[in-house]
Formats: sequence, structure tokens, C-alpha cells
Amino acid sequence: MKVTKFSGELVHFEREKLKNSLLKSGANDKIISQVMHEIEKALYEGIPTKKIYKLAFQLLKSFSNVHAARYNLRTAIQDLGPAGFYFEKYIAKLFEFEGFQTITNLILDGKCVSHEVDVVIKLDNQIAMIECKFHGNQDAKTDVKVPMYILSRFNDLKGKKAHLFNENESIEKCWIISNNRFTEDAVKFGLCCDLHLLSWDYPFENGLKNKIDSYQMYPVTCLTTLTRLEKDKLLMQDIITVKDLLKKPIWLSKVGLSSNRINNILKEASELCN
Repeated sequence: MKVTKFSGELVHFEREKLKNSLLKSGANDKIISQVMHEIEKALYEGIPTKKIYKLAFQLLKSFSNVHAARYNLRTAIQDLGPAGFYFEKYIAKLFEFEGFQTITNLILDGKCVSHEVDVVIKLDNQIAMIECKFHGNQDAKTDVKVPMYILSRFNDLKGKKAHLFNENESIEKCWIISNNRFTEDAVKFGLCCDLHLLSWDYPFENGLKNKIDSYQMYPVTCLTTLTRLEKDKLLMQDIITVKDLLKKPIWLSKVGLSSNRINNILKEASELCN
């Protein structure tokens, strides 16, 4: 049986890959077995992977909003687009959880020209810049041209004094973070040039997805009890993560939700972060 990827490419259906993604949602063996059974009944030659994903999401949601929310994580990260502005804010929140100080959206003068920098982080007096490469298409990869280009910008900024956190300080390290994946050459180049790379599944077992699940730093776009418009309204108020929403639930009233819906949303949010 072959399925059609987002890119239009035909590939073999990988039963174990789907099963593993369901397992990572937190669903138990009984639920996974029932979901797999329903999906396999619906399969046909060339079925779009998007359709399989949508069916799996709906089936999981019928059992548990939280399982569906975790399964929906990659799409939820993409919903921080379309331009990736909220993705940059989300990455800053992730580093703040690790104890870093952060600043977003800076314009800094380099030795030669000025540069827009997505995020600057500081920990133990060491300062690094972060460039976020956001993709709206799940099949898109960050290729070697990206770290090559960012390295030239980093070299122009490195060691140049600027008023950043408390005083005149300089950037000494560089991160490149993607919501998708890096090509093999991009990883090789990053390692060779001492660039820190973070993507959906890189480094192995410590990629973006692993960090999110480990820290329970889920984006607010994960929540299945909110509409897309409601999520957008919360993002505009700097409610970027589910933890932010739990700290400031008053914003659910401010966007015009009923008390019954607020209770349902907060129930899902609490379960997701527990």
C-alpha cells in the first residue's frame, strides 16, 4: 500500500511509524489498537498522509482531548506561523524554561552591516544568538545554504559590543532552530563550524519534540477545545504556551468565551501539563 505525502511523493505506508506516533500521544494499547483498526479499514492506494493524520486525530479526540493535543503537536507548531513570528516567541519561552534570559526581535550592528536577530539568550554570562527557520510545509527541510548564510551573519556580529541585557556585551555562540528537519549536509556543516542546531528530531532524543514533551511546554495552538480564531486572539496577547494560559486564565473571558467552555479548556490544559 502506497500513500501520498504532502509533497505529492508516493511512499510505502509505514504501519509502525503511525503506531509509534499514536504511542507518543500517551494513548494506551487498547486505544491505539482501535485507532489503527479504523485507519486500516479506511486505507486505499495513494491515500494522502494528510487524510490519515486527520482521521487519526479525530479518532484520538473521541477518546481523549489530551491524546489528540499531543498527537497534534507538529501541526500546532506550524500554527505559530504563517511567518513564524510566534514561533520565535515560542522558542524564547522554551529557553526561558531552561533558565536563560531572552530578548526577541533585535536589530544589531555588526562589524560591517546591521542584522535582524530573532532571539538572543544569556546564561552564566555567555550570550548566543538564535536564528529560527520556520517552515509551513511539513516536508520542507532546512538545507546547507541556511547555516552557511547564518554563519556569515554570526561572524559579522561575533565579538561586537552591544547593549543587550545589562551592559555592553557581545554574542559568542550561534543557534539555528527549525520546526522541521535539517538535511544531512546542513548538520555536517553545523557541526564543522560549531553551530548549535535544533530541529524537530535533531539532536537524536533531544530534538524540539523531545524537549517540548519533557518540559510540557506545549504551544497554546495544541488545545483541541479552542478554535483557530480563539488561538490567534490568545497569541496576540502573548499567551504563547499552555502554561501561559494556566497562569492567566482571565484571557479566556476577555476573548468572549462562556464559563462552560472555559472550564473545558482549562481541564484540557491542566491535563496536558500534568
